[in-house]
Amino acid sequence: MIARLDGTLAAHGLDRIELRTSGGVTYEVMVPLSVLEALPKLGGELALHTAMVVREDATTLYGFATSDERKLFQRLMSTTGVGPSLAMNLLSTLTGERLVRAIREGDLTALTRVPRVGKKLAERLVLELRDKLEGAEVSVSGAKPVGSGGPSADAARALVALGYQPADAERAVRAALDGAPKGETTADLIRRALAGLAK
Repeated sequence: MIARLDGTLAAHGLDRIELRTSGGVTYEVMVPLSVLEALPKLGGELALHTAMVVREDATTLYGFATSDERKLFQRLMSTTGVGPSLAMNLLSTLTGERLVRAIREGDLTALTRVPRVGKKLAERLVLELRDKLEGAEVSVSGAKPVGSGGPSADAARALVALGYQPADAERAVRAALDGAPKGETTADLIRRALAGLAK
C-alpha cells in the first residue's frame, strides 16, 4: 500500500499528474480539482496522500492534498454504487467541505448537481454516510491555482471528463468567459462554468 508520495511534478493533465520521486520512479496519480488548482510549476516539489485501488484489469493511485480528503474519498467508495471515478467526480464538483456539508444536511439538490448522481444515489449517500461524517472536517489545499495553456479548451475537456455533454460544456465555458478577468486560469474557468451549470 502506497500511502504518501513526495517528489517533483513531472507532468499534469486534466485529471491526473505524474510525480517523480527522489529515487527516479515516476508515478501517475489521479487527482481531484482541488489538487490541480494548487499544483506547483513543473519541477516543483509536491506531496500527496494517496489511496491505491486494485481492480482485476488495473491498479490506480489516487492522490489528495490532505489525509482528510483521502479519508473522504475512501468513505465515498464505501457507499453502494460509488466507485473511484464517481468518488473523484464528487470531490471535484463539490469541494470536500461542501460535500461533507451536503451529505450531513441531506442537501439532495447540491448532490444531484454532480454528473452521474441522481436522486436515488444522492439519497443513498446521505443515508449511508451522514452518521459517519458527523463532526468530520475536511481540509483542502488553499494554494493559489496555477493554470496551463489554452484554459478555455482545457476547461471544456475537463467538464466533459466530469460527465457533461460537449455542447453543454462549451456553452458553460463560453458563459464563464464573459466578464472573466484577464489571465483567468483553467481552474478558475472550470469553477465558474460548474457554478453556471448548477443554476
